[in-house]
Amino acid sequence: MDLLYRTMAAFIEQPLLAAVPVGIFLALFAVSRKFLVLAAAAAWLVYLPYEYAMKLRILCSGECNIRIDLLVLYPALFVISVAGLLAFLWALVRRHA
Repeated sequence: MDLLYRTMAAFIEQPLLAAVPVGIFLALFAVSRKFLVLAAAAAWLVYLPYEYAMKLRILCSGECNIRIDLLVLYPALFVISVAGLLAFLWALVRRHA
């Protein structure tokens, strides 16, 4: 789990990086038309301005160093991303079978 948090920490410093998974999932949705893939794109799209607001200290008082919210957000983004990827792969397998 520590690897997940360390990897995702890049989004704290550079919130615009969250646009990358948004774009990837939108492209995968265009191919698969699976709702779960679109849900993954939407989750990342919601996370992007949220993380910017945290970085700009709009959504937190002076103490933004302790980010308890990330204990929920990172696993949730990970789960929806994996589910979206699996849904995309399942669509590809069914299309070529």
